[in-house]
Order: sequence, then structure tokens, then C-alpha cells
Amino acid sequence: MWLKMNPFLALMVGSAFVGFAAGVPTGKIIANFESGVGSTLQEVGLLIALGAMLGKLLADSGGADQVIDKLLARARGAAIPWAITLVALIVGLPMFFEIGLVLLLPVIVLVTQRAKLPLMRVAIPALAALSVLHGLVPPHPGPLLAISAVHAELDTTLALGLVVAIPTVIICGPLLSITLARLVPVPAPVRAGGVDTTTPTTRSVDVKRPPSFGVTLFTVLLPVVLMLAKGLVDILISDSKDPVRTVFDFVGEPLAALTLAALVAMVTFGYAVGFEGGAIAARIAASVGPVAMVILIVGAGGGFKQTLIGAGVGDSVAKFANSSHISVLVLGFLVAVALRLATGSATVATVTASGIVAPLATGLSPTHAALLALAIGAGSLFLSHVNDAGFWLVKESFGLTVGQTFKTWSVMETAVSLVAFVITLLLSAVL
Repeated sequence: MWLKMNPFLALMVGSAFVGFAAGVPTGKIIANFESGVGSTLQEVGLLIALGAMLGKLLADSGGADQVIDKLLARARGAAIPWAITLVALIVGLPMFFEIGLVLLLPVIVLVTQRAKLPLMRVAIPALAALSVLHGLVPPHPGPLLAISAVHAELDTTLALGLVVAIPTVIICGPLLSITLARLVPVPAPVRAGGVDTTTPTTRSVDVKRPPSFGVTLFTVLLPVVLMLAKGLVDILISDSKDPVRTVFDFVGEPLAALTLAALVAMVTFGYAVGFEGGAIAARIAASVGPVAMVILIVGAGGGFKQTLIGAGVGDSVAKFANSSHISVLVLGFLVAVALRLATGSATVATVTASGIVAPLATGLSPTHAALLALAIGAGSLFLSHVNDAGFWLVKESFGLTVGQTFKTWSVMETAVSLVAFVITLLLSAVL
């Protein structure tokens, strides 16, 4: 934090420091880090790239505009915050938080201006939806990393993640926005974060026939449906050699599901809207550049996690938890909170906390392993402040002061973390 070092390099330096401080042999320090990077990117790296491709085609084809126009067309007055929440949930499902915010920024400001509502009444529901998806719902990188580390089942975690996410978004989005809009009654700026907010259009000028709302919804939700279908078929068909189960076991894997979604998007958001093959290929190539650093940071986070495990940190935490009788869910949440406050990165907090508490996940049922992944994800969203890039993105995007950002964005993030964790604990008590 003091040096303002790039997170990728900071994780590498931190890994070396932990290894030397713990007395790990020099060669083993490097081997542990490389092993962690490889295993993490093996699970998540390709998924991040595929998600970026899907999000880029969604934005450039005008599919996002179709969702926005359809859902906001009839919204009036008190219904507007609920409509913008639904828009953010759909648009944010295949997109990273930062990309979703940049995409929705002009829409949030334009809707605020037209409806003559306080800015936070519209902005907070969108931010809550994007943040909850980022921290709790696959195929976003944080949840995928936690699932891999604690050996949870993806379909179970996805289903429970949606159960936790929906009430969390409702409470911390449309409902909390009523209070925060009174606390910080700022109007919508004409320009925010260097973005012209007078028009919500994100569509490329090359688009001849924008995709319909139904086609857009089908393409965006396809990977989630396939992953949930795999879990349902596995429950209904016990024979692992059954042809139907074999098919769904393949297409429901995250890599296969997102690859199929990207291929479908090439048609629905590409050829069908008038893009030629070269234009589609160029957009797919352009989508990967902005997430290259994200992939490196995620990989280095996996290396740091493996360094901690190699240094015995995970075993030490496990012994402490067993002797103090702290619930594994509470411990996972608190470790993620501490790392979030220290590093500012939800993804780094998730991957590191997952590695630290992973030894405690041994022997957990699939349901409780999934709930542990969600508890860690909830902790990773706690109190975004000045060391979080998201804090400054929100501040500049909406033209807020530092104090106003603390009173709105930071309060909302803390509420999201606590509400999601309480719901996770309630589920653990009944499942």
C-alpha cells in the first residue's frame, strides 16, 4: 500500500518474503509459487478470457442496449430502482464489475436526469447488483477461485450463490438506496469519469440489426443454465454412464459452458447483427487486452496462496480454529475481511483466504463446502476504501467527494458483505 506497487508484483514479492521468513528452501519457494500460479490459471484463466469475449460482443452488438431499453421502457417513479437492479443483474452476469459499471454509467445518469431522482437512488441498486455478482456468483473469478480451493461443487455453489445473492441485492440495492439517497442527496452529473453521459448507447456503428431482447437474454444466461442443468441431471440420473448425464456433465463444465456461450455469441451478437468474420475476430482479440492484468493478478494470487500453504500457514490456522472451536464459515469470512481491508482487492482476498482455510474444508459436505466458498466471497466485499481501485472508480464515475464515496459505496459494500454472510449462516443452520 505504501509503495503503491502493482498488485501482480506485490504478490510476487510478498510470496518471496513469506517463504524466506518461514524458512522454506529457496528452490521450494519458487516451485510453490509456480505451482500455485499454474493450478489457479488452469481453473480460472481461460474462463476470465471467455467471459471477457462474451461481454465485449454483448456490448458492441447493442445487446446490452436491448436489455436496458426493454426493462426501463415502462419503469416509472419507485419502480425505476428495481428495473435498474434487474438490468445490472443481467448485464453484469457475464461481465467484470469494472466493465459493467462503465457500460451502465451513462444509463444510470440518464435515467436519473429524466426521472428527476437523486443519483444514489439509481446508482446504488446497480452497484449492489454488480458487486454481489462479482463476489458470490460464478463464472466471476473470485467465486471460481474459492470453489477450486475448498473443493466445492460448482453447480451447488452456483445455486446457493443465487439464493444468497437475490435477497442481498434487494436489501442492499433498492431498499438501502432510499437511506443513502437522503444521506448524500447529489444530482446526476452531465459528465462523469470522463464519460459523456448524455446518451446510453454502447452499440458499435457497424451494427445493422441489433439482437432482440429474447436472443440477448438466451445468450447471456446460457452458461448459467448449462451449469445448473448439469447439477440437476446429476441428481436425477444416478448412473454416470447414462448418455444424457454424459452430455450434461460435459456441457455443464464451466469451460465448456462458457466456450459454447462465446461461440453462440459469435452468431447472435456477431454474424446475426451484421458483423463480418474479421470484425468479430478483432472484437474478440480486443476483449482480452483489458483483462490481461486481471489474469496475471489472479495467477499471482494463486501463487501467494500456495506459498502460504507451503509455509504452513494453512495448517497453523487449522490448528487455531480447532483449538478455539470457531466455525469454519466464520473463520473464512473473518480472514477474507482482514485481507480485503489490507489489500483492497476482493479477488486477492478471496484466493488468499481460500488457501488459508482450505485445510478446514476437508470432510465438509458438498453443501457446506459451497457455503464456505460463499462466506469467503462475502468477506472479500467488506468495506471498500482508499486502497481499492473500485472505490476510486465509483468516486470518479459519479463525481463524488471522498467523503460522499465512503457514505455511499463503502457503506453499501459493507452492508452487502454482512447481509450475504448472515444469509449464508442461516442456510448452514438449515441445510
